[in-house]
Amino acid sequence: MKTVFLNVAKLDFDNKLDFSQLANLTTVTTYAASSDQEIVARVQDQNIVITKELPVGREVILAFPPSVKLICEAGTGYNNIDMAAAREKGITVCNIPGYSTEAVAQLAITFVLSLSASLTKQQIMLKQKNYDNFTRHLVVPHYELQDKNLGIIGSGTIGQQVIKVARALGMNILVYNRTPKSWSDPGIQSVALEELLTQSDFISLHCPLTPETKHLINQDRLSLMKPSAFVINTSRGALIKETDLIAALQAGKIAGAALDVQDPEPPELTNPLFDMDNVILTPHIGWKPFEARQRLINLLAGNIQAFIEGKLINVVS
Repeated sequence: MKTVFLNVAKLDFDNKLDFSQLANLTTVTTYAASSDQEIVARVQDQNIVITKELPVGREVILAFPPSVKLICEAGTGYNNIDMAAAREKGITVCNIPGYSTEAVAQLAITFVLSLSASLTKQQIMLKQKNYDNFTRHLVVPHYELQDKNLGIIGSGTIGQQVIKVARALGMNILVYNRTPKSWSDPGIQSVALEELLTQSDFISLHCPLTPETKHLINQDRLSLMKPSAFVINTSRGALIKETDLIAALQAGKIAGAALDVQDPEPPELTNPLFDMDNVILTPHIGWKPFEARQRLINLLAGNIQAFIEGKLINVVS
């Protein structure tokens, strides 16, 4: 069984990961990165193709040889792969759910804590040699999280982990899902999206990117939020219509945002978000802790072992 990892540097950017579990199952060829033309050449005679957030479009997949039977997306989201083309070619697509649940939830909570204490604004003041917080009095917002409302859009595994930690901090949770859930904890309520937007002090996105959720947060929905509220996105950049978010931030219609994902990624260096003191930007780091990346490799090996044994798991095609 032959396997090719088309853009391993996206995952093993520090050369610290152990691929032995994978190598014990299959002959693995790795490339740091691959263009469309290189992809077609590099999948020849291969049985399994591994990608990490690498766009693999229709024409590329239709050019795959008959030997390719499985595409493994080394992550949870798989909107980078043309699923219709994979079905036409009879290629199974699988992903790796759950590998970064704790890591992404931890980052979302870090954003909530940082925003509640205006940590970014305070650091900007120091860089500007503005010591008012030390010499006068605290001139930035700073408040407890207990009894504040956290709106969770999408309560899958990551959303549920965020809820667990937020409840330990004493926050009230409002949850919006397409299909409402019941909760045994009275501090957690399933609500309509409009109620979540109007009542939440923080809104954290944890839903997949689909045609229905693209630009879920737009001008109309931002206008429903409290002027004191923050939006947090650790899921997919296109869940938010970025131009509408920028306009709302510039006009002070919401208090701020914390974005681990953008649309596109990376953002243009001229993007106004880089210069806003009420915005926290990180370069899609939620899934990048060493522990999460190593867990991903081990789970990837499990997917491939199941494929070899004829017992497919984590199939998304």
